[in-house]
This record gives sequence, structure tokens and C-alpha cells, in this order.
Amino acid sequence: MDTTLRGVGVSHGVAIGEVRHMGTAALEPPTHRIAPQDAPREQARARQAVEAVAADLVARGNLAGGEAQAVLEAQAMMARDPELRSDVERRIAVGSTAERAVYDALSAYRALLAGAGEYLAGRVADLDDVRNRIVARLLGVPMPGVPDSDQPYVLVARDLAPADTALLDPALVLGFVTEEGGPTSHSAILARALGVPAVVALPGAGKLAEGIVVAVDGSSGEVMVAPDADEQAALARAAEERRAALSATIGPGATSDGHKVPLLANIGGPEDVPAAIEAGAEGVGLFRTEFLFLDSGGAAPSRERQTRTYREVLQAFPESRVVVRVLDAGADKPLSFLGQAEEPNPALGVRGLRTLLQHPDVLHGQLAALAEAAEGLPVYLEVMAPMVADRTDARAFAEACREAGLQAKCGAMVEIPSAALRARSVLQEVEFLSVGTNDLAQYTFAADRQAGALSRLQDPWQPALLDLVALAAEAGKAEGKSCGVCGEAASDPLLACVLTGLGVTSLSMGAPAIPYVRSALAQHTLAQCERAAAAARAADSAEQARAAATGVLSGE
Repeated sequence: MDTTLRGVGVSHGVAIGEVRHMGTAALEPPTHRIAPQDAPREQARARQAVEAVAADLVARGNLAGGEAQAVLEAQAMMARDPELRSDVERRIAVGSTAERAVYDALSAYRALLAGAGEYLAGRVADLDDVRNRIVARLLGVPMPGVPDSDQPYVLVARDLAPADTALLDPALVLGFVTEEGGPTSHSAILARALGVPAVVALPGAGKLAEGIVVAVDGSSGEVMVAPDADEQAALARAAEERRAALSATIGPGATSDGHKVPLLANIGGPEDVPAAIEAGAEGVGLFRTEFLFLDSGGAAPSRERQTRTYREVLQAFPESRVVVRVLDAGADKPLSFLGQAEEPNPALGVRGLRTLLQHPDVLHGQLAALAEAAEGLPVYLEVMAPMVADRTDARAFAEACREAGLQAKCGAMVEIPSAALRARSVLQEVEFLSVGTNDLAQYTFAADRQAGALSRLQDPWQPALLDLVALAAEAGKAEGKSCGVCGEAASDPLLACVLTGLGVTSLSMGAPAIPYVRSALAQHTLAQCERAAAAARAADSAEQARAAATGVLSGE
């Protein structure tokens, strides 16, 4: 095994510790036949196990809060799916045991998801976790989960289920490494929220020996195997120097020559606000309101509840910018109350603004709640629509904002290549753009953002993606309007400098990344950032783009 392995760094920081592997309960139950008179008992066992697992997932979500809560509640909905329950009971009725029926039914559904493409295929790991937990309960074996340890360690797994990632104890889990997953997987997003160094999509991670010491660099994606004492000391010194540099850089985001780049936070609700304020966020660049809807128990949240939640966030950022994304439903975030029909490829179907335009009452209710929430507050509210494809979409959203009496800037997210290519046209209808690099990458390269095997094409350093960001930023400048980035690309300190050089006017990210980005910008002039951006765009691959930008910014 090489002494240094490379995966995809998804959460900043360095962790040095002994490897502990994730325990699993991925057991395939034996195939036993039951007598017809035993079917009711087995069906009852299956129902009880499903409900116990679903309740446990909800309880874990309540403890974790934030984005983790929505993710875990979505898993609980998977477990309680009435079609799956019917399938399980049908299999039991023809002779399967409860555990075998659950295993086969969920495996069949897994195969459907895996072949569905885009977002739904990315939910396979979540479904596997649900299946394993129910089967483990029925078999009476330990649940899959984080190993018990009295000493801090580096967690290694094939992949991490949200239920495990959400409740990781940073005092014990120094960092984690997974063989699968991608930079925008649930595990990666939750790792950033926790501030735990993490590397995903690392080939051969499962072969790391239990107890061996590794050094995990969540920025570079490198995992050093069995570093000696000198190497560990050097890594520790570098980490300490980085912490000192972060502490020394305070105030608003800006380059070393004073070019301002507001650093904003991505949040899922009021529970994420304290971390954003502690990190020095200058506002909110992406308030993901879908978590409020996912947490509404199968019905749209009332206008009063929406208003209360929005106002709680707005009050926390007086005299600051708060950008709210209206409901982004569809694809991996289906909502039953919208009555969405099954689609062969949901990520390319009715999702985002397309869903809201089919349900104008939902859009109007949300916009009206935002208008009411902002009333009388000294805050700069901006509202944007997801999945805007062209000027027609932008016009429809702007008109909806006006009809709802919303006194706020309305904008469009650039997540579809057409919106970047025709950004000046889109800006004739709205007042700002916000680039969502996660979706923009997947639609540009036809590469599922959840698929670890396609991580090369999800890399935000891809020159083609940088070209599209540049088009959007140039359009904003030409029209005298702002163009920010709220995708995960903004959380990469080096790439943040390149994005600034491309002309992006603000950067929004998970709160833990803000100090790293602030420090990186403060070390370089705007001219250096522009030269780095040009060098990156001239490259032919993501790896070459990163190397070229590094060379410019390091003065090589």
C-alpha cells in the first residue's frame, strides 16, 4: 500500500489517529419458509421493527438538529413508505420470514433507485442503512454504527450513513475516511457542518489496517499511512500554524489589497445561526427553506409557522444580507402534499421552480410569509428561485414576488448551463444571480453528484465549470448586478480565490469553512486572484487547474 493515498477532501482540517472501522450489520437473512398460520405474527414483527427503526432515526434527528434532522427524517419516511410495507407483507403472506421479506423488498427498491439516475441513485446508501437497521433489529444483532472506543480515532468506512454521521462525537472521532461517497453526499455535507476533517471516494480505504495510524488532510484529500514521529510532528506544527493564521484574520472578507468579498453562510434553519455568527458570517447567502417543508409531517407548513421561522433567522442578522431560496422540491426531496407524479429521471424533471410554478399557492404562501417576516426589520432580504433555466423562468418568479407584495430583491440560481450561457438575458428579469456549483457541475458533465465513481466530473475545479461561472459573473458585471456563489466550491480556500478572480461578488458556504476562506483571501491581491483564475481556465483538467492556480498564488 502506498504511504500516501488520495481521495476527495470534503471538510477542512488535519486529523492524526488510529484507524477504527465502522461496524456493519449488512447480513443477508437465511431463506426459511414459514407456515401460513405464522404469517400474521411475522407481519406484526416486521411492522414493529420498521416503526422502531423509524422512531430511532427521528430521535437521532431531533438530537442532531439542523440539516441532519431533515436527512434523518427523510430516512424515516423511507422506512415507513406504505408501498414498501405492502410489499413486505405480501412477501410474508407467501412464506417469507419477516427479516427475509424486509431484505428482499428493500433490495428490490434499492435496484430501482440505483437505476433511476441522478439524485435518486444517490439515495442508495441511505436506503441500505434503513434495510440494515431493520434486518439487524429483526435478527437481534448489533446495529451498524460507530465503534465503541475510549480513545480518539479516525473512522474508516465503505460509506457513512447519515444516522451515524449526524451524531459523531468530534471529541472521539478525529476525522473520517470513506471508500465511496462524493463531495456533495450527505456524509460530506454533515462532516462540514460538524467541522470534522473528512476524505471521501478514497480507493482502498477499506484495506487500511485496524489500529494503524493515519493522517487525514480534509483540505487536500490526502491520507498519509503510518507517518513516522517526525512526519506527525510536522503535520501537527502545520495544523497549529494554520489555526494561528485563522485566528489572526478577522473582519469582513477581502483580498490583501482591500477588494471586498462578503463571506456568507449556508444554513438550513434557525438552529444553524449560532455557528454562522461565531464564524463571522457577514450574512446568509443560502437559506435552504426545504428543510422546513420536509419537517412538516407530510403537509405544507402553515403560513404562521413559516413566518415565525423566517423571522427568527432575519432577526439574527441586522443590517446584513439574508438570501432565502424558495422551496426546492423534487428529485431527492419529494413532498407528498405536492402530489408529484413518478418520473423516469426526477433530476431532469419537475423540480425546483418548475414544481412551484405548478403549485402557485405554495409559492405565493411562502413569499407572503417572507414578506410578513421581514416587516419592520433592518435586514436586507433577498429571495431566489432554484433551477431557473431561462428568462421565461426568471420572469415568472419575479412576477410571483411582485404579486405577493414582497419588498425584497429577487434573484435566480445558476444551476443549469443554459442559465449561465444566457445570464444577461436572465438578469433582465431579476436583480442578482447565485451560482449553485453542485448542481451546475452535475448538469454540465451529466455526472450524478452523489456518485463517488464520478467524483472527477463533480470536481468544482473542472475548467468547463469555471468557464460557466465566469460567464455568469461577467453578465452580472455588465448589468451592474451581483453574482455570488453558494455551492460547495466556495468552501475551498484556494478555489475561493479563483472564484474571486472570475468576478464573483460574494461567497457563501458552511460556517466552519468561513475562517479558512477569509484567511486565504487576505493573503492575496485581486490581481493575483485574477491571474490564478486565468491560469485555471487555461488548463485541460481539474487537477491541472488546481496546480496552475496554486502556482500563481504561491508565487512559483
